[in-house]
Amino acid sequence: MSRTPFHLGIALDGAGWHPAAWRDASARPEALFGPEYWVSLVVEAQSAGIDLVTIEDSFGLQSSGYGPFELRGDEVRGRLDALLLANTIAARVPGIGIVPTVTTTHTEPFHTATGIQTLDHVSQGWAGWRVQVSGRSHEAAHVGRREIPVLDPARTASGADEEQTALIRQLFGEAADAIEVARRLWDSWEDDAVIRDVPTGRFIDRDRLHYVDFESENFSVKGPSIVPRSPQGQPIVFVLAHQAVPYELAVAQADIVAITPHSDEHLEQILGELGDAELAVERRAGEPLRIWAEAVVLIEDTREAAVAALAALDELHGSPYASDALILADTAENVAAQLLRWQQAGISGVRLRPARLPLDLERITRGVVPVLAETGVLDRPYDALTLRERLGFAPAANRYASARSETAELIESASR
Repeated sequence: MSRTPFHLGIALDGAGWHPAAWRDASARPEALFGPEYWVSLVVEAQSAGIDLVTIEDSFGLQSSGYGPFELRGDEVRGRLDALLLANTIAARVPGIGIVPTVTTTHTEPFHTATGIQTLDHVSQGWAGWRVQVSGRSHEAAHVGRREIPVLDPARTASGADEEQTALIRQLFGEAADAIEVARRLWDSWEDDAVIRDVPTGRFIDRDRLHYVDFESENFSVKGPSIVPRSPQGQPIVFVLAHQAVPYELAVAQADIVAITPHSDEHLEQILGELGDAELAVERRAGEPLRIWAEAVVLIEDTREAAVAALAALDELHGSPYASDALILADTAENVAAQLLRWQQAGISGVRLRPARLPLDLERITRGVVPVLAETGVLDRPYDALTLRERLGFAPAANRYASARSETAELIESASR
């Protein structure tokens, strides 16, 4: 079996990804809006060697799909701000990636960039950003800067509605600009810009702070950042993508793209679409895009028990649970076997969505992880000092420092 490191992420959301999970006997619905609940989940993940956790967020209360918003009383509604919560967790749980969701559509990229930089400082180099686009009309109404019509995902996916397709391209184009702004701001302080030289009275070296001077139809950002360069330099950018336009965003700007295959044939199709996206857009300078897969997992001692547990949750909810990702209701061994099949197909990691929290998280960490560990695919640097290092990324070069060094070399060469 291949010894290429295989990486594991956990997607944390409320009481779990099944909408009736909060009613399960194992759930802790009374704890959802307190930090201790979230810290305990991340401690569980970190203790098992999970590489990163993501925290869901949005600009509106949770809803299903892109249709009219429904304020259902039988599902979890409300959540803590993901970026603020991430800082709370990071200060208490070291050595695991903390990747909050931050929406680009209604957020100024300067605020996002400095927020993620701050998280990288607090976590001492374990921060990431899960980029999300808001295409929901009720979320736009919270901000009032624009109107977004109700989208029909089926028509958007087929390309049958040119107006919807144009809007999707606009939203994801804005997201690409937001990531580019953030990346430039993350580089706007060189590593040695802070001097702290008391005798000379110099706290910073002004020559090592840089204007980013970004201009597009979406943003105009001068820079530099208000936050000094963080431990990773470039925190990890994570994009979940399902269609051609999001694939293009991921290819252009992400470090990791998460995909949602439902079968071997579907995985092959997605990989082909990603290949098409690579031909359609120019990727930023840096390392190849890492491809992760996603699945919802519900784990019991037997497959029959897992299927029955899923059916019981569906009955509580009043309808079968549907997800964009594959739903694995099975044993820990069979879930691990599916992940290994993805790994053999070239997938470099997975982000697992526990159907029930904390129950299925514990069954991942105590059941799935040991099975994977026995195969050797989880052999990776557990002594890594940053998330980039843990995931096998090279240290992030600073574009402005590199440009300044090249200029200095040219001047020195010309003076010889």
